[in-house]
Amino acid sequence: MNLKKEWLEAWKPGVSKRVLLFVAGIAWIGTAILLNAISYAWLRNEKPQAALLAALAGVVCALFIHHFGFLRIVDKNLGRIGTMEGKRCFFAFMAWKSYLLVMIMIAMGVLLRHSQAPRLYLAVLYTAIGTALFLSSIRYLRHCLGANKPKEGEAKKI
Repeated sequence: MNLKKEWLEAWKPGVSKRVLLFVAGIAWIGTAILLNAISYAWLRNEKPQAALLAALAGVVCALFIHHFGFLRIVDKNLGRIGTMEGKRCFFAFMAWKSYLLVMIMIAMGVLLRHSQAPRLYLAVLYTAIGTALFLSSIRYLRHCLGANKPKEGEAKKI
C-alpha cells in the first residue's frame, strides 16, 4: 500500500507556490485574451460608433466586475495558495469546486455564441468579463513576482 502511494506521488505534477500563482495569472490572461478577441471580431462588423460605445460599455462594466467580483475570487485563491506547504499539484491554482463553475461558464459561453442574441450585446458582455479577468490576473502575477521577497522588517527565509 505504501509503495502505491509513493508511486502516485512520484507522478503527481508537484510545483511551488510561485508556479501556482504564475499558472493562475496566465490562465486568467489567456481566457481574457480569448474573450476579448471574440468580442473584437464581433465589433469589427458593427458600425464604428456602435462598436466604440459597446467597447466603452464593456470596459466600464469590467471595472465593476473586476473590483466587486473577481478580486474577491483572486484574494480567496491567494489566501488558499499562501497556506499551502511544499510542492502542490499543478492544478491546485484553483479550488476543485471552481473547476465545476468554469465548466458551467464555458457551457454558457458556447450557448450564448450559438444563440440568436445580437453580437453587439454579446460583445459588451465578453469585453466586460475578458477585461475584468485581465485586470484581476495582474494581482496573481504581482504576488508571483513578490512571493519570495521578505516584507519590510522580516528576515529572508531560506
